Amino acid sequence: MPLVWLDHVNIRTANLEKMTRFYVDILGMEIGARPSFPFNGCWLYCGGRAAVHLVESSSTPAGIEPQIEHFAFRAQDMPTFLDKLKKHGIPYRMATVPDLELEQVHISDPDGNHIEVAFDTRETGS
Repeated sequence: MPLVWLDHVNIRTANLEKMTRFYVDILGMEIGARPSFPFNGCWLYCGGRAAVHLVESSSTPAGIEPQIEHFAFRAQDMPTFLDKLKKHGIPYRMATVPDLELEQVHISDPDGNHIEVAFDTRETGS
């Protein structure tokens, strides 16, 4: 049984509205269909697939030494993305992947989850 792809990331949050706005406004994801679970949440879509599932909780779980250090998206148009981060005052860190034509932008969502947004340098002209 080979794996096919990473289906989604599930994030518990006490800041459902703020987290939803971040993933929509900053990362450009779309709010989409979600099963009628007996608890609040939001499914955010990327490329037609539900990639981030937000689940409302009464308190945001402590993220001390998390087992999952980050999750990543591949994206296009790095200059526009960086302009958006600057416009919204979102701090970021850049990294270049050695031996690959890949530039990474590292950010955190409102709950402090580490997100990598990767760009092919052949597309960015970097």
